Amino acid sequence: MFGRRHEGRRVRNLDPIIEAMPYLMPMRCDAMVFLGHDLEYEPLMRYIAEKARTEKIKITFMELVIAAYVRAISQVPEINRFIINKQYFNRTELTCSLVVLVDTEDDSVKENTIKIRLDPSDTIYDVRARVLKKVEENRKEDDLGGAVKIAKVVLKIPGLTSIIVWAARFLDRYGILPSFLIDELPFHTSMFLTNNASIGLKSVYHHIYNFGNTSAFLAIGTPDRGFKMDAKGKPVRFATIPIGVTVDERVCGGATFAKMFTIMKQCLKNPKLLETPPEQVFYNEGAEYHEPKVELKAE
Repeated sequence: MFGRRHEGRRVRNLDPIIEAMPYLMPMRCDAMVFLGHDLEYEPLMRYIAEKARTEKIKITFMELVIAAYVRAISQVPEINRFIINKQYFNRTELTCSLVVLVDTEDDSVKENTIKIRLDPSDTIYDVRARVLKKVEENRKEDDLGGAVKIAKVVLKIPGLTSIIVWAARFLDRYGILPSFLIDELPFHTSMFLTNNASIGLKSVYHHIYNFGNTSAFLAIGTPDRGFKMDAKGKPVRFATIPIGVTVDERVCGGATFAKMFTIMKQCLKNPKLLETPPEQVFYNEGAEYHEPKVELKAE
């Protein structure tokens, strides 16, 4: 309310064309743009194998994608914005929501949704530590995340679920949704990521939720392998990791999104770039934020 929210600050002095977009496309589902991109498998796999051999640590494709996204946000902070009630906000945090499988005694399939808090100066090692710590805290069957616990309570109240959800939408629209809910709900996040490869599924173009304020959704699929013709007409092997990207096009101009994806692609083609912090971190006006580093126990 009055230009301030728990997770954001109102953007001022926007380009009039961009500022008018929420009036022309009032819902996120109106403004979804889809982009498919194939990551080169070999550079990432070689990097992962090298880290396992030389440093005895396991790094995953998902952690590399998150780290590349964090690095891009550190250079293009305009992407880390959201739109609520036709107003633009600079996010005062950098978060990633994702779904993890829960360890169950009967081997049944259960999922838990978590939200990881990140810092724009994070390296791949920092991202790995944050992911491992959060996953470990939420992987047991009796350690459900806040969003799941809230849903279980709400759904036990017959006839009131619709009213409670309506009230949450109303409070969120005017910036008075309690901060503890915003911190727990996965729909209020910089990026939502799903790793379909972990369950053997292809990449998809996932919708962006109208509830909450997620402006980007990335979906990693199982690797594609095959043959293609090179410039001399000879067949050569290829292996790629497909990613389906869905963004809210109202957040900023296409050139800004292009700059972000260029940085991500550079980092994923040469993951060593992610081992050191960026030389400089850029923030949106009035929205500087920092997240303490996470220390892992000795492996």
